[in-house]
Amino acid sequence: MTLPKAPVAVLAAAALLAASFPAAAQTPPDLRDLVGARAGQAEGAVQSRGYAFVRTQEGGNSKWSYWRRGDDCVQITTTDGRYASIDRMDRNLCDGGGSRDSGSNAAAAVLAGAAVIGLAAALAHHNRSHDNRDDSHDNDYSRGYQDALYGSNYDRNDSEAYHDGYLAGEAERGNRRASNTDHVRRAPWAAQQACSARADDYQSRPRGSSTPISVRDLGNGDWQMVMGTGSYRSVCVASSDGRVRSIDPY
Repeated sequence: MTLPKAPVAVLAAAALLAASFPAAAQTPPDLRDLVGARAGQAEGAVQSRGYAFVRTQEGGNSKWSYWRRGDDCVQITTTDGRYASIDRMDRNLCDGGGSRDSGSNAAAAVLAGAAVIGLAAALAHHNRSHDNRDDSHDNDYSRGYQDALYGSNYDRNDSEAYHDGYLAGEAERGNRRASNTDHVRRAPWAAQQACSARADDYQSRPRGSSTPISVRDLGNGDWQMVMGTGSYRSVCVASSDGRVRSIDPY
């Protein structure tokens, strides 16, 4: 994947950012050029080079994501919306770090794909509402969405489409962070998947758009989940084995 050409000022800032972190010694050579890149653009480049997303965790202003290619495992640290460092790690960290089961890892992988699906769904909904589909408008919207999703500062000098995309990206970022908490992950994976699919249908969105952002154990084998679909909310009840009982407005 070829990354979009960045302005000189952005490249200079990225160089300063990269120099602030000890990335060179452990960074795989095929990923070294991505240190300092904007996360929303660089994620696709990581995937195109054969790495598969495993899981992510967040703390403060940083996010740590783990990617695997064969026996190789890398940790990518994202700070202020950019790749601050890319480090080769022990392969066990890409097996879940000893703390997550296969269902949790699958949930994390779904969250990674949700970035692309969420953008497509949000942009389609926006264009239907505003009857605007030109490339310039869509590019501005996409840039705003990715800036918000990956924690970059809001560009106050950009367009109205950028503003709308930023708001949509903030909503998706909130959904993804909530969905990746221990509180939500305690719900059975089958129940999460069933409610995600039903919420997509309920909100007329593509598969993978909806994620659980809050869960409650009803104590009878059923789970109640508040589902986030962009900025929209619904309440789903499903059994532990993935049978949806109901879905209603939030």
